Amino acid sequence: MGLGYWENGFRHVTNSRRPITKADDLVGLKLRVIQSPLFLDTFSALGANATPMPFTELYSAMEQAAVDGQENPAATILSSKFYEVQKHMVLSRHMYSTWALLMSKKTWDGLSAQEQKIVQDAAREATVYERKTIRAFGDKALGELKKVGMQVTELPPAEQAKMRAKLQPVLAKYAKEFGEDTTGELNAELAKVRGTAK
Repeated sequence: MGLGYWENGFRHVTNSRRPITKADDLVGLKLRVIQSPLFLDTFSALGANATPMPFTELYSAMEQAAVDGQENPAATILSSKFYEVQKHMVLSRHMYSTWALLMSKKTWDGLSAQEQKIVQDAAREATVYERKTIRAFGDKALGELKKVGMQVTELPPAEQAKMRAKLQPVLAKYAKEFGEDTTGELNAELAKVRGTAK
């Protein structure tokens, strides 16, 4: 039973080799990615050498230069101390991380209507709190990463657009898998926010 979506924030790329100032700077970098076809396809489309690896192995892999870098939200980069083994961070915003707040359907079905309402109300309240908290922590983490010496670059809007263009085949592939109608609605909303709606 879905109760809400919690946030982990935008994901950004770090690496030990060079600053990323344009989309093509990702080409050739060996980047650790989540062990998921979506992440592999995303970074392969961007020209990186996408390397699936468990998170628990990532710090030492970067320390030993087995990979050039990785991608995660700022809060994770800070809390995992990746700044100790990574010099460069680009605010690539290539993906937005969410977590689904779920409850077992069997457990949900065993609750009374009143109990279900209590759980739903609590989930809504917790979702608002979680989003507020993680956004504040993400902003603070970015400031802390700069303080400890990470060189943080911002991708200009034209370069973000180039990244999105490179990722169109990946979006098309996963739209079929996840549902083209839902994907279409999501992209229409994003276009409105970006001011690019047709």
